[in-house]
Amino acid sequence: MRKVKVSAIQIQVSNCLEDNLKKVETKIREAAKNGANIILLPELFERQYFCQERRYEYYAYAKETLGNDAVKMALKLSRELNILILVSFYELSGNCTYNTLAYVEDGKLLGTYRKTHIPDDHYYQEKFYFTPGNSGFKVFDTKYGRIGAGICWDQWFPETARCLALNGAELIFFPTAIGSEPILNVDSSSHWQRVMIGHAAANIVPVIAANRIGLETVEPCVENGNQSSSLNFYGSSFMSDERGEIVVSASRDKEEILYHEYDLDKIREDRLAWGLFRDRRPETYKIMVE
Repeated sequence: MRKVKVSAIQIQVSNCLEDNLKKVETKIREAAKNGANIILLPELFERQYFCQERRYEYYAYAKETLGNDAVKMALKLSRELNILILVSFYELSGNCTYNTLAYVEDGKLLGTYRKTHIPDDHYYQEKFYFTPGNSGFKVFDTKYGRIGAGICWDQWFPETARCLALNGAELIFFPTAIGSEPILNVDSSSHWQRVMIGHAAANIVPVIAANRIGLETVEPCVENGNQSSSLNFYGSSFMSDERGEIVVSASRDKEEILYHEYDLDKIREDRLAWGLFRDRRPETYKIMVE
């Protein structure tokens, strides 16, 4: 049986890049010490969620993949600890900038995925910063199995998980930065979880999500048009099994490291037994791409 221990890290993020990197390194080392083979980090954890406001100077945060500070840290730690780390970062490529996830294993970059669905909502103003991803829904062969991921807003679209499953993903990961909805005035945390566990159940593939916590506030200034706002990130990171049951979850307001061991061969047997992919009728789904 192919067993793999997965970890999802939930943290609060400060405005200091160096402090955030030090914190994440400490958490990665703790997770690896406790036997984690694959470690998922939250979305854009190098800084507070800068997409809450529009400021041209924040374009300077974007760096080429191998020049990014978080990616460089992951390359070093994955080599030292013999693990796989999924690292979200702000990527510069030519004249475009992307919200990107790097797959880093044993000191090597396996590849990257660029966020496909880019939100543009009050205080989640990502279209100002990110070009829509052009990578497609990639799945990577790792020493622990075939894995794939979406990034935050991607998780709300069933097409994301289905494409990853069709490409052979045995585990699906979602690095996330989500919290309060000041305009809608709703608490979306349970809805957020239900969407993803639905993906797990519909594809017979476990889902792992890592979010941040804490209140992040924007102060008015000339550069942001005197905007004043705040987002309270609600944590609630979790891991599900292949049938959509949440097997471990985090609190809304504490830094935590989640762990769960998956038996990929057993899950594969379960997926085949259900016949969901055997009985698909792609020829009848044409409306989905019209």
